[in-house]
Amino acid sequence: MMRKEVDVLIVGGGAAGLGATIGAMEEGAQNVLLVDRKNRLGGILTQCVHSGFGLKVFNQELTGPEFASRLARKIKGTAVEILLNAFVLSLSPNKEALISSRQGLYQVRAKAIVYAAGCLERTPGMIRLPGTRPSGVLTAGLAQLYLNEYGYLPGKRAFILGSGDIGLIMARRLSLEGAKVLGVAEIMPYSNGLVRNKVQCLDDFSIPLYLSHTVSKVYGNSQLEGIDLSRVDERGAIIEGSQTHIECDLLLLSVGLLPNVGTLKNAGAKIGESKGAAVDGSLMTSLPGIFTAGNSLHVHDLADEAYLEGIEAGKAAAQYISNPVDPVKEATLTHDGNISYLVPSSYDSYSTRDLLIKFRCRRPIGKCSINISCDGEVVKTIKKLSMLPSEMEIIRIPKKLLKNNLKTIEVTLEDNL
Repeated sequence: MMRKEVDVLIVGGGAAGLGATIGAMEEGAQNVLLVDRKNRLGGILTQCVHSGFGLKVFNQELTGPEFASRLARKIKGTAVEILLNAFVLSLSPNKEALISSRQGLYQVRAKAIVYAAGCLERTPGMIRLPGTRPSGVLTAGLAQLYLNEYGYLPGKRAFILGSGDIGLIMARRLSLEGAKVLGVAEIMPYSNGLVRNKVQCLDDFSIPLYLSHTVSKVYGNSQLEGIDLSRVDERGAIIEGSQTHIECDLLLLSVGLLPNVGTLKNAGAKIGESKGAAVDGSLMTSLPGIFTAGNSLHVHDLADEAYLEGIEAGKAAAQYISNPVDPVKEATLTHDGNISYLVPSSYDSYSTRDLLIKFRCRRPIGKCSINISCDGEVVKTIKKLSMLPSEMEIIRIPKKLLKNNLKTIEVTLEDNL
């Protein structure tokens, strides 16, 4: 077994991991190791051939591979060590990592770690998809990989369950490749994708969106033959007798993403409401010196935001090395029932940094006010014309509004109708 000692270990070479690497370098980290399981940097970006990336970072619209290439070039020629085709098998609370690579096993001891391992797709088993398990039932991301990187069209008559962004984008992609997309079903009474994706990927291609619908049965033995599409009531239960049979050879699942947090959880990190690790204002987990960012912390709408969050985590990791004092996590962040989760979970009120709060509303809402209260006193109010669960909200609270000795910071969402 080979042994290494580094200043900062970055786990994951996607948008957030590349951001963390750049942030750590900018903050003065000298010995940085970036580890990724793929044979090239970029993570999921390399299979996203559509445009829409880079607007916030480069003020230019890029495809996923172009965005990944731009980010990777920022570390080209630097002292950063890159280990590809490698898997982080385990992390320990004392910042040691066991890494499997083609060169053999590494035991890496780091002064700080940034975990940016991305997210996972929900599978048929996770949603208890009823019926048989034939080939032709794929997650939308896997189908995207087959088509965009391997050049393999997985079906000619497709139906998509779930209106997540990857599913909407794949509806357009399959149509452009000559497949017939028969429709998209969403169990909720509203779309869960960005509005622009619903318009550009469904409306522009005359692909129907069936709200308050789900797949109630799958047919086929070795190969998918068809599905039953059924309406659901307000509780999400199937309405008997409402089913319509649809013949298809491809069913894509776009039914949600989950932070890939298993390795952190096994190391003992506390898990937050976002399903990623609970973090403080510097994006540090409950394990001192171990930080997390990107989709492994909470699922982002935009890769640009994951990258920018990675920058912050990388800088915080480098700062921790020079001042490895565990913060006093005094202020707990709380929210009302209109909000599904908050990042971060806590904030050191003696910190000199601003507080960056990210969250999603639980349901679509019209005119509303976002109120930020510190120990019961409202310090900031933001008016919104509308909010959607598919769009992550980001609010910066200047440090000057946050007094020392804070106990609670509450975020509430008030409907102004």
